[in-house]
Amino acid sequence: MVLQAYRFALDPTPAQVAGLRSHCGAQRYAFNWGLALVKANLGQREAEKTYGLTEAELTPSVSWSAYSLRKLWNQAKDEVAPWWAENSKEPYSSGLANLATALGNWNTSKIGKRAGAKVRFPRFKGKRAGLSCRFTTGSFGLADDRRHVRLPRIGAVRTHESTRKLARHVDRGTARIRSATITRQGGRWFCALSVEIDRQNPASAVPDTVVGVDLGIKALAVLSTGEVVANPRHLDMALAGLRRLGRQAARRVGPDRRTSQAPSHRWCNTQARIARLHKAVADARWDGLHKLSTRLVRAHGVIVLEDLNVAGMLRNRLLARHVAGVGMGELRRQITYKAGWAGARVHLADRWYPSSKTCSDCGAVKAKLRLSERTYRCDQCGFTLDRDLNAARNLARLVGEIADMSSPSCGATLNEPAGNPRKTRTTRATGTATGRPGHQAGPMPRRKATAHDTGLHVS
Repeated sequence: MVLQAYRFALDPTPAQVAGLRSHCGAQRYAFNWGLALVKANLGQREAEKTYGLTEAELTPSVSWSAYSLRKLWNQAKDEVAPWWAENSKEPYSSGLANLATALGNWNTSKIGKRAGAKVRFPRFKGKRAGLSCRFTTGSFGLADDRRHVRLPRIGAVRTHESTRKLARHVDRGTARIRSATITRQGGRWFCALSVEIDRQNPASAVPDTVVGVDLGIKALAVLSTGEVVANPRHLDMALAGLRRLGRQAARRVGPDRRTSQAPSHRWCNTQARIARLHKAVADARWDGLHKLSTRLVRAHGVIVLEDLNVAGMLRNRLLARHVAGVGMGELRRQITYKAGWAGARVHLADRWYPSSKTCSDCGAVKAKLRLSERTYRCDQCGFTLDRDLNAARNLARLVGEIADMSSPSCGATLNEPAGNPRKTRTTRATGTATGRPGHQAGPMPRRKATAHDTGLHVS
């Protein structure tokens, strides 16, 4: 049994839209109420410490658990929110549960601050934040006609598409709906059902094959088999329309917090058009990544990816928009969980493994390789190949090296990919490699090579 989400677009009536907005606002209100309570308690204790009071004399601290926050909310809800009964109890519980999770993440990040953890203290949610609401208990699920979803207090909301795929699993007893999350994106309402389902995924067509995937900007992915997956550049194609709508919104009356000026209807319409265009770009990118990840998992038994520092790449102001438009992190996430469903394996090459600088023919490593050099030329053997294809072949060869060394962390022995008959060992510490006999490319490691030496992590 695995957890999977089924998302359906909704076509609610105006009355149901008001109910959905009310429930999303209730979740936001409960989150802000709990955060204000926690911050007031922390501020009071800090102020009392300045007077030299002992820990026993300080104001008792507020527990950050979801259970304790819900208990405090039930005691104060009649006073702070006398209208709370207009909505289901679920949005209030979900908002406080989200707050407990956020506080726990911040508290954990303080311990791992030296390791680079950066989680800031929770902040208040504004009315312009994304609308969402989660239901975990109560009468929610699919209707019998397979064209509606049932939500507490809101009733049966019509879906834009049929729910028969999920309904068949529920009727057979192979799926159980655990929660429902309502969101509003791009001017539309969506319902995502978290389902515990028994999936029967087809295994990989050739489970013994290994494919290296080199992600990039010019091409979305270059496979070690020689296939090049073009980058559709959905965002670049929509930039002209986004710039035009941005100029249109600048000419209209927008909101102003200083003067409490309300936005005009034309400004709101333009913002809605901008949101719909962004949603179309995101959906097109998402669809392409899903098709690519599914094809890779079904065609190969082992997939080798690079552990890219996407956050660091986004700091480059010249490439940030192009890197964000590719969706490298999303592709890795999809391949990882789909491989678990299909019984395939995903290997992550170490972030410092020189896949682009290493010759896939002899194993020599270049000291420097400029980003503008799109063709790899080996200084030792004269081998010439496309830069991205050379990196993809080096990634695919990593699995064969570990299998040849019979590393216990890699499992069963795998065959080395075709086209790479020579064995290469690469160390993370020195970044050097050895190629064929008589061809010295760098110093040899003095200890026995392990899976860590090859720069490979098994997930």
